[in-house]
Amino acid sequence: QVQLVESGGGLVQAGGSLRLSCAASGLTFTDYAMAWFRQAPGKDREFVAAINRNADSTSYARSVEDRFTISRDNVNVKNTAYLRMNNLKPEDTAVYYCAAALYDKSYLDYALRFPSFWDYWGQGTPVTVPS
Repeated sequence: QVQLVESGGGLVQAGGSLRLSCAASGLTFTDYAMAWFRQAPGKDREFVAAINRNADSTSYARSVEDRFTISRDNVNVKNTAYLRMNNLKPEDTAVYYCAAALYDKSYLDYALRFPSFWDYWGQGTPVTVPS
């Protein structure tokens, strides 16, 4: 079955960096768009970033677009997506979830920003940035 396993979360001081990883198995990785969402305590799950299956189109939430970078490894058969997070802020504190969706378009439709679009989810990895 499909599994998405996130790793790389933790406690980091404001201004610091982290790289999250999402290892995918049980699917043909290059058929799927990948995304990161996050959910802070008491809040809805929100879109962070997405990347198409060919890794030539990305989309970001406005709150992270100049600080976070989504990428994926399609070449080395690692079947892994990444989220590099720089200049972290206390408001970035949340559980970060990886998601996958069967999606063959080259552009990233706005619908990808909604959790309901995505087919598979990981269990999440927590990121804490103390204020």
